[in-house]
Amino acid sequence: MRALVSVLCLLPVPLWADDIPLRSAVTEATLYPQGATVTRTVAFVAPAGQHDLILTDLPQNTPLSSVRVAVDGASMGSVTTRNDYVPPRNPDDSAAIKAARDKVKTLEQSLRDAEADVESIRLEAQAAQARIGFLQQLGEGQAVAGMDAAALRDMVAMIGEETLAAQKTALDARLRAGAADRGLADLRHELDQARAALRALVPLDTPRAMLAVAISSETATEGQVTVTYSINDAGWQPVYDLRLTRETGALKIERGALVRQATGENWRDIALTLSTSRPADQTAPSDIWPWLRRIVDPNAPMPKSLSRGAAADAVAELAAPQSEPMVVQQAAARFDGLAVTYAYPGTVSVASDADRVRVALGMLSLKADIVAQAVPLSDDRAFLMADVTNTADELILPTPEARFYLDGRFIGQRFLEMIPAGGQADLSFGVIDGLRLARVIPQRQEGDKGVFTRSSALDETVRITVDNLTAQSWPIRLLDRVPYSEQEDLQIDWTAQPTPSETDVDDKRGVLEWRFDLPAGDMQTVTLDYALEWPDGKVLR
Repeated sequence: MRALVSVLCLLPVPLWADDIPLRSAVTEATLYPQGATVTRTVAFVAPAGQHDLILTDLPQNTPLSSVRVAVDGASMGSVTTRNDYVPPRNPDDSAAIKAARDKVKTLEQSLRDAEADVESIRLEAQAAQARIGFLQQLGEGQAVAGMDAAALRDMVAMIGEETLAAQKTALDARLRAGAADRGLADLRHELDQARAALRALVPLDTPRAMLAVAISSETATEGQVTVTYSINDAGWQPVYDLRLTRETGALKIERGALVRQATGENWRDIALTLSTSRPADQTAPSDIWPWLRRIVDPNAPMPKSLSRGAAADAVAELAAPQSEPMVVQQAAARFDGLAVTYAYPGTVSVASDADRVRVALGMLSLKADIVAQAVPLSDDRAFLMADVTNTADELILPTPEARFYLDGRFIGQRFLEMIPAGGQADLSFGVIDGLRLARVIPQRQEGDKGVFTRSSALDETVRITVDNLTAQSWPIRLLDRVPYSEQEDLQIDWTAQPTPSETDVDDKRGVLEWRFDLPAGDMQTVTLDYALEWPDGKVLR
């Protein structure tokens, strides 16, 4: 087949009999956070009869099992695929590729020459160091033992002068070598850009995958072949700029996406759709198995383990493949209750393994409740938190590319967890330096107590203060903790003044929360007292 297609590519169209070679291109792509569905289209002209349309230019790593084909203009028969097809090589590179390759070679030679110059300067420093070593050995040699005072004085003076000159030479050489090496930064950067530009051209002379589509028509026909398949070497990452206005609590999320692909071919002027669907993630619920409990005599032998065959059957059953992910292509931006798709207007070009293209996805407007969160157990200052509910009909995806702004001032960049539609999140917008926290233990008693029953005990008092040094009132959410026990013999009693607003916060046992407004210049004090008692002879952990 390879030889036949190679010959046919060189023949005029009227001589093609059964095989019709075609060159396709990516025209559409639906990208997921990991993976993509790619669509290629190509027009064809075929005489009456049965023919094979040969698409010779699919990337070699195309997952052929996922390929789906549709034909307009003729009846479609069988589809044959292979991934080791080598297309005919064009002996003449395009002018752009040749110019890019020549530029890379020129810059590489320039960099080699410049680095050789730097190395020659470093050799001057090494030679000067060798002179210094020789002069030191000369002053310590046996030749100076028989010298009179005048000759020895002249020798010492000579060694000193020559050593100083050599040290200056070495220092000068090191400084010139460092300056020369730093001067190569622009040349190295230009070479990196030239190599990236060459990679972006990616000539189609590497092994490719091949697709043969059998068609038939009673008359001469014109039509189109559409090929779709799913890949892993592409995806998009959300980029969010979160801008909070403290006075109104308005939170605006400017959304964008970084698009990447490493398929081995460039995408030029394609229709791009981004989807929040995640076919690469788990797509079916986990199974649940019966839970057998038994009681046995404590001296009875342990039950035998599964036989090798039974164990293999159990492992095979647990490792049974789940259903294949369902990929849903959407032509326009919409929310279907499960995923959101964004149809980017116009076309986009993305070079393979070279570009990270950023596209804009519009803005979300949410309402935030602002509170100053204080955790004096770990921090000495409070943090401004925005309590947000995602009221938009779409998912806010997790990303490390989230930048936070407060009243137009950049706060920082950090990872943003996923916020589903209707979900709640506490977002931090930086420290409040004027809300100072302190946590001290003014009283701690540990020892024995009890008259008839000997036991051990620990009593602690914790004093917490929140001092508002700012010029405004703040709503405060103060978090702290008291110990808890799951053992009957370890008794724990605690009191708090004032009484916490909530206990076991977020189902965390012993975590307490106080909510209050703290006017400017005021201080709030919280006192915790807790007592632990356990039998004598036991150790508290």
